[in-house]
Amino acid sequence: MFPLKLKPLRFYFSSEKPLYEAIKNIFGYYPENIFLYKLAFTHRSQAVELHNGIRISNERLEYLGDTVLSTVVADHLFRMFPLKDEGFLTEMRSRIVSRAQLNKLSQKIGLDQMIVHSQDRNNVYRSIRGDAFEAIVGAIYLDKGYEFTRKVLISKIIRNHFDLNELINTDLNYKSRLIEWSQKEKKAIEFNVVQEVGTGYKKQYIVEVTLDGEIAGSGRDFSIKGAEQNAAMKAIEYFGINGNGKH
Repeated sequence: MFPLKLKPLRFYFSSEKPLYEAIKNIFGYYPENIFLYKLAFTHRSQAVELHNGIRISNERLEYLGDTVLSTVVADHLFRMFPLKDEGFLTEMRSRIVSRAQLNKLSQKIGLDQMIVHSQDRNNVYRSIRGDAFEAIVGAIYLDKGYEFTRKVLISKIIRNHFDLNELINTDLNYKSRLIEWSQKEKKAIEFNVVQEVGTGYKKQYIVEVTLDGEIAGSGRDFSIKGAEQNAAMKAIEYFGINGNGKH
């Protein structure tokens, strides 16, 4: 799918040769604008301050990559399952782009080893690996365009690292698990839509889940149901709740 290309001339004179090679090994091509990929691995704890005082990190790329990834996955599922309804497609997309899945994926393909962050606070950043993957998706999109990004994600990531049949048969109803756990722990639980981003078919919802009045996690998706699932998943990760609803 991707024709063999020679290394870009700038590769031979760049101090970023390891990053060029890493992107080639993982995604199958050499970057054009290596700065985008370097920025994608720069966590906010190591943000670079510009002359005007603005600090830049991978957060803007993460925002962009989140949208691009969701679109690619939604399109791929729509084509893969022509007879399935919207509920099934939404659930499957949420399972693929969940923070837990992206964290595991980032570690599996080695992206987690390339993230620049504050070592002494590493345990605080629970979503750092998945965030970096989304930032890389944003970098690919800006560097190569949507169609190239779509092909890379499908051929190099989705087909190689996601078993759709397994995902279909796996119980990943994070909201139900969290509610069950909160009832056992006698904690009051609420899911609240706190923000709506975008308009029309690009509209996304941000949901916060609170336990005894304290925010335990937040999630974002194109549907309220999906956002609730993502928020519950983050709360489950935070509290270390296993599949049986126990610590």
